[in-house]
Amino acid sequence: MYVFVALIIVLSILLHGVRPSKTLAWLLTIFTIPVGGMLLYILLGRNRRKNKLLKRKKRFSINSFDVPLVHSEVLKSEYGKLIKLIHKNCYFPITHDNQVEFLKNGKKTFDAIFEALNNAENQIHLQYYIFEEGELADRFFKLFQKKINQGVKVRMIYDGVGSFTLTKTYVKKLLAIGVEVYPFLPFKFGRFIRSINYRNHRKIIVVDGKVAFTGGINISDKYLKGDPDLGKWHDMHLRIEGSASRNLDDVFASDWYLVCQKSISMLSQVQIVSDAKFSNKKVQIVSGGPDDDFPVLEQAYFTIINQAKDYLFITNPYIIPGPAILQALQTAALSGVDVRLMISEKVDSIIVGWCVRSYFEGLLKSGIKIYLFPDGFLHSKIIVSDDKITTIGTANLDDRSFEQNYEVNAIIYDDNFAKLLKDDFLKESNISRLLSYEEHLNRPFGQKLKEGFGKVFSPLL
Repeated sequence: MYVFVALIIVLSILLHGVRPSKTLAWLLTIFTIPVGGMLLYILLGRNRRKNKLLKRKKRFSINSFDVPLVHSEVLKSEYGKLIKLIHKNCYFPITHDNQVEFLKNGKKTFDAIFEALNNAENQIHLQYYIFEEGELADRFFKLFQKKINQGVKVRMIYDGVGSFTLTKTYVKKLLAIGVEVYPFLPFKFGRFIRSINYRNHRKIIVVDGKVAFTGGINISDKYLKGDPDLGKWHDMHLRIEGSASRNLDDVFASDWYLVCQKSISMLSQVQIVSDAKFSNKKVQIVSGGPDDDFPVLEQAYFTIINQAKDYLFITNPYIIPGPAILQALQTAALSGVDVRLMISEKVDSIIVGWCVRSYFEGLLKSGIKIYLFPDGFLHSKIIVSDDKITTIGTANLDDRSFEQNYEVNAIIYDDNFAKLLKDDFLKESNISRLLSYEEHLNRPFGQKLKEGFGKVFSPLL
C-alpha cells in the first residue's frame, strides 16, 4: 500500500510539477523520508494551479465581467501591456473616476474606515486575514450592531488560520446581531490536510459598493498600541472612492461564493457617477490566488520592475524573490535603474528574517540599495516607480503570496500620487540604515549559516 501511494504521488509530481528543481526536491524528499515525505508533499507541495483547490469554474460577483478591455489609446500608453495583462488574468479594466488617499499607519486608517462604515446605507463587506479580538474588534461589533439596526446588511469573511485566535464566542455574538460571517477554509478534518497551506491574505472593506479600503493593515490592536516585542507597527492602506471600489467588491463577492456558495447581487445596478470631488485617478485592481491559471501578482510585479526606467522603490517586509523576480530586480539595477528596497530591521519571524537576508548579497552586488527600517516593524507592501505608477496591497514579494495565498493589490497610474509615495519613501529612508555590501559580507559566520538554513525553507515560507 505504501509503495502504491508513493507511486501515485510520484506520478502526480512528474505530471504537474512547476519547476524542475522543485520537482526534484520533492522526489528526493519522498524517497528519503518514509511516510513523512508524502505527508509534507500533501500539505505543502501540490500544484494547485493544476488541481484546483476549490474547483471554481467561474467568478460569482456583483458585476458582469463582460467589460470592454480599455480604450485603444490606453493600451498604447507606457503601461498598456500591464493594463492588458491584468485584465486578461483577472478581468478588471483600468478605471478613471477614482478618488484615492493613502492612509499611513493604524490610527489614520481606522479613523477613515469607521467614518465610512458609519455612513453606510445599504451594505458593508469586510474580509481580513487577521481579525483579532480587542478594542478594535469591540468597536466593529458595536458599529455592526448599530448599522444592522438601521437596516444595513453586514457580511464578513475571516481567514481560518490567520484569525485562529478569534473565539467562537465572538463569532456567535456577531451571528446573534445579524452579521453574516464565515471563515475561509477553517480547520476541518480531511480538508485541513489539503488546505492548510492556502490562505486568504486579502484585507478588504467595501461600503455600499462606493467606498473601499485595502492594503497591509489587519484588524489588530497592535496597529494602535504597538507590540511588546517589535514596538510600533508601520503599515500602509488605501481608501478608494469610485469605480475601482466596485472591483474590490467583486473580489469580495467571489470569495463570498467560495465560503458559503451564495451569490451577491443586491447592488448590481448601482452606478458610480463621476463627481467634482473625485480626482480622476486611474486605478486597476489586481487579484490572484492558487486557483488562477497563472501567478497574477508575480506577473504584475515582474512587469512593473521590468518597465522601470529611472527608479524603483520597494517597501516590503518579506522580500524572498523567486528566480524571475530576483533576475528582474538585478537586471534593472545593472541597467542603471535606481533600485531601492526598504525592509524592517526587526522581524516577526526569526526563520523568515534569515531567509530574507539570505538574498541580500546578490541584491547588493548588483547595485541595489537596501535600507533597514529601525523604528518598530515595517509591514507595508508598496512599489513606486518613475513618478508614474504605484501599487499598494496585500502581496509580499515571495512564493507564498504568488503561489499559495489569495491576494489583492491596487495599481494607481498617477504622477502626483506616485510622487507622494516617493517622497514618503525618501523620508523613511532618512531614518533608516543603509546597508553596505562590505558590511554584509563581513557579518559573522554564524549569521551566514542561519541565512543558509533559512534559504532552504524559502519555498515554504
